[in-house]
Amino acid sequence: MGILHLRVALLLLILGAAAAGVELFEVQPLAKLAMHKASIAIDGWAHVRASPVLLGVQGEDSEWVKVELQNGNPTSDDWIGVFSPANFNSSTCPEEVGDAKVQPPLICTAPIKFQFANYSNWDYTKTGNASLMLQLINQRADFSFALFSGGFQNPKLVAVSNTVSFSNPKAPVYPRLAQGKSWDEMTVTWTSGYSINEAFPFVEWGPKGGPQTRSSAGTLTFGRNSMCGSPARTFGWRDPGYIHTSFLKNLWPNAIYTYKLGHQLLDGTYIWSRAYSFKASPYPGQDSLQQIIIFGDMGKAERDGSNEFSNYQPGSLNTTDQLIKDLNNIDIVFHIGDITYSNGYISQWDQFTSQVQPIASTVPYMIASGNHERDWHGSGSFYDTDDSGGECGVLAETMFYVPAENRAKFWYSTDFGMFRFCIADTEHDWREGTEQYKFIEHCLATVDRQKQPWLIFAAHRVLGYSSGFYYAMEGSFEEPMGRESLQKLWQKYRVDIAFYGHIHNYERSCPIYQNQCVNNEKSHYSGTMNGTIHVVVGGGGSHLSPFSDLQTQWSIFRDLDFGFVKLTAFNHSSLLFEYKKSSDGKVYDSFTISRDYRDVLACVQDSCSPTTLAS
Repeated sequence: MGILHLRVALLLLILGAAAAGVELFEVQPLAKLAMHKASIAIDGWAHVRASPVLLGVQGEDSEWVKVELQNGNPTSDDWIGVFSPANFNSSTCPEEVGDAKVQPPLICTAPIKFQFANYSNWDYTKTGNASLMLQLINQRADFSFALFSGGFQNPKLVAVSNTVSFSNPKAPVYPRLAQGKSWDEMTVTWTSGYSINEAFPFVEWGPKGGPQTRSSAGTLTFGRNSMCGSPARTFGWRDPGYIHTSFLKNLWPNAIYTYKLGHQLLDGTYIWSRAYSFKASPYPGQDSLQQIIIFGDMGKAERDGSNEFSNYQPGSLNTTDQLIKDLNNIDIVFHIGDITYSNGYISQWDQFTSQVQPIASTVPYMIASGNHERDWHGSGSFYDTDDSGGECGVLAETMFYVPAENRAKFWYSTDFGMFRFCIADTEHDWREGTEQYKFIEHCLATVDRQKQPWLIFAAHRVLGYSSGFYYAMEGSFEEPMGRESLQKLWQKYRVDIAFYGHIHNYERSCPIYQNQCVNNEKSHYSGTMNGTIHVVVGGGGSHLSPFSDLQTQWSIFRDLDFGFVKLTAFNHSSLLFEYKKSSDGKVYDSFTISRDYRDVLACVQDSCSPTTLAS
């Protein structure tokens, strides 16, 4: 009866959403634009003008542009599309856009962003005049602004603006740090327009105020044929430029380093980014204050209000801004899947790396693989869905570095002071006997808990416990087959906390094993470590996921809002957990753990091998 009730409730939810004009499963705003239906309807009396025409003259990688338009036949569904490259006519259409017998569309590429003409111009339909302020980032090509009538489903091109460009569209931009395969190695990844045939990429770096050295960088890119399907391979395609990664090695623990990105052109001249800095990671086991941020499912949003659909990602900028505000008190960030929600619209990866640049250029920004990065039918993902929009993991594997042995298999471990993190990939099979299962056990088993007492497991989909509506409807309160194989590993190796995204809310469980709470405390845990606490922290920014009405005995705290978790290790025996809302940065749920090494060694159910009394 309970399951039937949930299914009826889900049906009502879907019907209600449909009546309200909300599409629950349409997650990429650009997907609303039916560019394959676009037609030409140039109106000689309509005009679009953009200024300034030259951006980044002081080296900026982001600028605001004023777009002014006039239209003799204005309607409420007129909209402006921002295209890059500026020439978006049919000459750029790839063969696979449509059947060879069919006339290719006038416009075969999606804009990088869009906005209604009457946005902040309430009298547009009366006057035909409007003025928009739109923010552009350096994306290796020029820009133009096109006015369309006919709404999103029947777009008609009315007018195109002049061209706008950055003074150096190829400049190195959006550095993102990540831990290397060794604790004393930091990697720097960035994007530019320079191929290895044009320039030699490198990082100039060294101790703050000390001598600087140069480390060369490797260069990667990919083509349209690397994509698995549409829209990534068709109208969502955009040249990703070149992705460079440099490895800064033999760092001193906790030392401050400065760095800047460089390209030496073939004629001997240099192109430089501005200067950045970071603090090197602590030595494994080092006793010092260590502060960790964890969340999932953030995505991106535009500060100019464009690309907004059904209030889809209202929390992502708030989450980003709260982290920037507290950056002096953050040592490393884990974004556990569903990174950009680009879903095959490649331009959005530039938008996301620009959004998180203040964070990722300063502290390691570690990611995990989610369904919106990896899943595509027939591509080897564990789930046969099209959630990645044809990207099938290529973008995530290239745009961000993770210390995995094989980045196509997105699981890895990383040490940070008193922490060991075991990051799983739920888009590949994790069940007992698989390659990933063996990795997870090895990661958990090889940590020295005397030196690294805080053992953290993280993955995108919920492999533990969630009261999310959809999991409850299935009757499992987890991803199907989620914890069946893994819970004995969490118990045997005494994982402190397991984190998940995918469900867009916040929830904390009791310390739990085999569906039973093993500790009745809620705010402070001490003594023997006898069960893992499971936390869903998928409220980074994407549309929120409802909870079930069922009150599960293991669920201690729920919050249907945007937020993130901060872990603070004060020493080897004291850990503070805080859940903060993205709206105000205040703490809404917290607990502490006080535990000595002997408390981790103590045997509890299924955690120790059998012993005998033989003498």
